Amino acid sequence: MDIWDKKKRSAVMARIRSKDTKPELIVRHYLYSRGYRYRKNVKTLPGTPDIVMSKYNTIIFIHGCFWHGHDVDSLVPHTHTEFWKEK
Repeated sequence: MDIWDKKKRSAVMARIRSKDTKPELIVRHYLYSRGYRYRKNVKTLPGTPDIVMSKYNTIIFIHGCFWHGHDVDSLVPHTHTEFWKEK
């Protein structure tokens, strides 16, 4: 089903950022401006949470709806629509 060979797919996937994404930055700036302090991308916890607020025993994962297929907004890209629906 992949349209690229393994080498090209690897190069494309390597460019996808796993931390400091725009949604993460927005949430972190909001929390920090409200006086909350946190640690980010803690590798010692399962799943490497994006934000850890130890004082409140809270972890936050920020996942994009597009990549995880959430039904909240169910947006399908306008180009190659059939490909994305099948995927």
